Amino acid sequence: MRALPLLESSMHCIPVLDLLNGVVVRGVRGDRAAYQPLVSTVVESSAPLRVAAALHTLFANRRFYIADLDAIQGLGSNAAVVKALAERYPDCEFWVDAGLTTREAFAAYCPASNLRWVLGSESLATLEAYRALAAAGPRDFVLSLDSRNGEPLGPAELWLEPTLWPPTLIAMNLARVGAREGPDFHLLAALRARSPETTLVAAGGTRHVDDLHALARLGVQQVLIASALHDGAITPQDLAQW
Repeated sequence: MRALPLLESSMHCIPVLDLLNGVVVRGVRGDRAAYQPLVSTVVESSAPLRVAAALHTLFANRRFYIADLDAIQGLGSNAAVVKALAERYPDCEFWVDAGLTTREAFAAYCPASNLRWVLGSESLATLEAYRALAAAGPRDFVLSLDSRNGEPLGPAELWLEPTLWPPTLIAMNLARVGAREGPDFHLLAALRARSPETTLVAAGGTRHVDDLHALARLGVQQVLIASALHDGAITPQDLAQW
């Protein structure tokens, strides 16, 4: 595959750690009941600390996205793992989606200063619940607008009104996670048109470096990546140009 010319736009790639039952798993299409422990070309382990170490060393990243799938599903918590990661890498920022719905829950989850709270729309029952969290929670939280098979998850008003959004917004298409079908450019373009000034983060489907160039042309500044890194489809050399 021929690489496209380097663009002037910046792109920050954020490795994803999907945690389930204490290990890193491979996400596929949001079917969490079928997720299996990670098999990767970059690390021979699914242990979170070892996976994070390999990604941190190879890709020189300073930011991770963590999805605590047990907590999101109300089946437990990987808080101890998150705490261990935050303590091991104090120079890194960890975005954490654990389906948490109160500021107290996040503080108890892990009070490390290098954690950033992600509010996932799939975990929000009402717009009022979101407003309360946005008012009481950390000011630098990230909102993840989650969808599956084209269906928005969470309060409909949250999708339609950009004035409710924080400065950083994740567009998460669960059906494209690990599916090798490419990013949801239609969704990303719609959100970009709605709020040109928002820092937009693509999530789900990124396959290779050409996708990164296409995302940059669309005005996407950051992207969550898992499968493409572990399969070797996006290499450290690919990301060095950004």
